[in-house]
Amino acid sequence: MVYYATKKGYSGMIGRIEEIKAIRKAYNSDYSEFVAVYGRRRVGKTFLINEVFNYRFAFHTSGIEGGSRTMQLSAFRDALKRQGHSSCPRLTSWISAFSELENMLEKMPAGKKVVFLDELPWFDTPCSGFLKAFEFFWNGWATSRKDILLVICGSATTWIVNEILRARGGLHNRVTRQLPLAPFTLKECEDYANYKNLGFDRRQILECYMVFGGVAYYWSLLQEGQSAAQNIDRLFFGATDEMRNEFNRLFSSLFKSPTRHMEIVKLLGLKKNTMTRDEIIGELREKSSGDISKCLEELSQCGFLLTNRMIGKKKKGALYQLIDPYVLFYFRFVTAWHGNDERHWSLNYHSARTNSWRGHAFERICLMHAKQIKRAIGIQGVEADIYSWRWMPKSSNDTSVQIDMLIDRADGIVNLCEIKYSEEKYLLNKTEDAKIRHRAEVFRRESGVRKAIQPVLVAANGVADSKYLGNIQLIVEGNALFE
Repeated sequence: MVYYATKKGYSGMIGRIEEIKAIRKAYNSDYSEFVAVYGRRRVGKTFLINEVFNYRFAFHTSGIEGGSRTMQLSAFRDALKRQGHSSCPRLTSWISAFSELENMLEKMPAGKKVVFLDELPWFDTPCSGFLKAFEFFWNGWATSRKDILLVICGSATTWIVNEILRARGGLHNRVTRQLPLAPFTLKECEDYANYKNLGFDRRQILECYMVFGGVAYYWSLLQEGQSAAQNIDRLFFGATDEMRNEFNRLFSSLFKSPTRHMEIVKLLGLKKNTMTRDEIIGELREKSSGDISKCLEELSQCGFLLTNRMIGKKKKGALYQLIDPYVLFYFRFVTAWHGNDERHWSLNYHSARTNSWRGHAFERICLMHAKQIKRAIGIQGVEADIYSWRWMPKSSNDTSVQIDMLIDRADGIVNLCEIKYSEEKYLLNKTEDAKIRHRAEVFRRESGVRKAIQPVLVAANGVADSKYLGNIQLIVEGNALFE
């Protein structure tokens, strides 16, 4: 019987190169290792671990969402019996459960033994004693050996972070490798679309990314032979409720009490601009700022919010922005749909509301691909931080200024990124040129930054010839985001 994976690992997966290297390194370690893989629902955590180890483990089981302590223990026992411990008695506690796991592992042949506990947070039911027993299993048994590779996964990112990675008790600093799994980049989604023979060009891939983000499972639902618009209609506005009901499932899987988190993302999803913590508290009429601060931190941990520091400031005055494409699309379109037409997206494809959304969605994609923009303007080797900046005038005679993406470079330059989405090549006209110069002037005057200011134009589908382009030092086309 095979109890553990070969040392060759798995190399046929799209993306996840660094994560695969880290897992291989842990497997080949001379000591027992504790690996935590975490990230939002549907991002591909379980698939990654299964593929790396070719679905072969010394022991593998998964928590049951919403299951009671009795159900969890019963499922754990069934997994033990199914995977070699046929004489496993009825489990009455988590201490006994891990004791039986130890007994089973001790009888296995020499070699690294991979223990994969999927959806670990779901095991931790109220008053179950799971964490203490899990801690004792690792500290009291596994670390005294050299042949255990413990891999845990969980969609409830906040639980993994707070109870495991930031643990103050016996699990403090026990994780040997942390692997936060991020959504796919545009390039990885392009590779996946080609693998599935979807026949999409980069415009359609960009359109899908605006809706689905880089969540691998969402992309797996796209069907060959349908355009991006047809797929969106089918998954959101057709007879299936796969993506229409995903929002509630997503937040319920991540947070034990998701109501406040959902209110925050709804607020930011319906707003076009960033908001400070105080503005969010005011809009929600929340009396306890501590609760909001905790929710904002947890939403940021899970990748829904981008916490934009204001250049020249530290934590105070941070701007929060909804960064998740799926959630943004959900609040802009799905919540407003009344079920009257299954071709809703195709029929409204060129509406003013849809075009406005594309502009905001493309801004988010650029923020998610800051590394690619840095490379495109030739500063990948220069230390540079990403900021946002907002100025609210005291007089009603002035207009506010918001810059979603600033690149503060160590070589004495600040790049002001102007992000533009258009179906055709973007034409920089007199009005837009004046707006760009006005933003730069207000930023120079009000920010206190004394570096050289250099505008960067990021255009999704390239730029058309214009006499005003001479005022733009650097141009980044959408194709650069796929690099």
